[in-house]
Amino acid sequence: MLTERQELVLQRVVEEYLDAGMPVGSKALSAGFAWGPSTIRHELASLEELGLLAHPHTSAGRVPTESGYRYFVDRLLPARVEEPPLALSLVRREVDEAMRVTTETISQVTDLLAIVTAPPIETATIRHIEVLTLQPQVLMVVVITSTGGVNKRMFTFDSPVDTGLADWAASYLNECLVGTGLGARRLTQRLLDPSLSRAEIDFLTALMPVFTDLSEAAEDSVYIDGTARLLALDRSGDVSELNALMDMLERRVTMLGLLQAALSGREVCVRIGAENDQPALRSLALVAAGYGLPQRTLGTVSVIGPLRMDYPRVISIVRDAAAQLSRFVSEVYDER
Repeated sequence: MLTERQELVLQRVVEEYLDAGMPVGSKALSAGFAWGPSTIRHELASLEELGLLAHPHTSAGRVPTESGYRYFVDRLLPARVEEPPLALSLVRREVDEAMRVTTETISQVTDLLAIVTAPPIETATIRHIEVLTLQPQVLMVVVITSTGGVNKRMFTFDSPVDTGLADWAASYLNECLVGTGLGARRLTQRLLDPSLSRAEIDFLTALMPVFTDLSEAAEDSVYIDGTARLLALDRSGDVSELNALMDMLERRVTMLGLLQAALSGREVCVRIGAENDQPALRSLALVAAGYGLPQRTLGTVSVIGPLRMDYPRVISIVRDAAAQLSRFVSEVYDER
């Protein structure tokens, strides 16, 4: 624990450095405090000994260390930073579009890398199925999910399809599958009714790819935007493992695991530098928050940026986006 004076000095150093990106000296700090320069220099030295500040050059001022940022985030941030609400406009959007809009908006507002994970596949269910005859030998199957997603697939058969069989399939699929989750194994089990004729089973089996496609598409549920923004800025000192970062972003399963591990609830999580398990993030900072239903977290909203990040503003933006997504998914899933 620091003294009140040390906390004030540390807070000013972090805020000045976040604003200007230059080491902060005692002369720059003296204008805002009633204490003399010698007192400020003493406190700067004490904070450096504690590992909260670093002295890049002999004649330069101090800059925050990772521990200094951590103390600032944990103890010195204002309770709330008043930021204008994000204009996400999620009403009447499908879930995948809402995730994409959220990711793009956060990246544009923060000028950083934004990542949003969609609700997991098992939370969506089938709402309605259509089997449409386009030509005697061509059918289109349309599957609408509880999240508003629409998946359609064309099927071409070697011979004309009995329209009665197609109508029966539509009725049977709706009867058996509406309300069922999208897991391929679960869908297959519901369709394997031994009382069906061989022709009916063969026909349903031929249509099964539309459901497995839907399942596989839903599993790739990480939305990323702003990679170019993060890399285009002059942050070479912060992005030291560029290749590792690019590789991690390509391996979306790794990103899912990283974000899930960072969160244990809905509170905003901040990981700074070496606190990140992934080597690619050791020179960066991660701010993340969960969103979802009252009793269940469905996904995460996160921002990745340099250690010199405007933490108060980014935390506020991530918290706001998570709250808006929680309201959105509550409406989609008809839960309040």
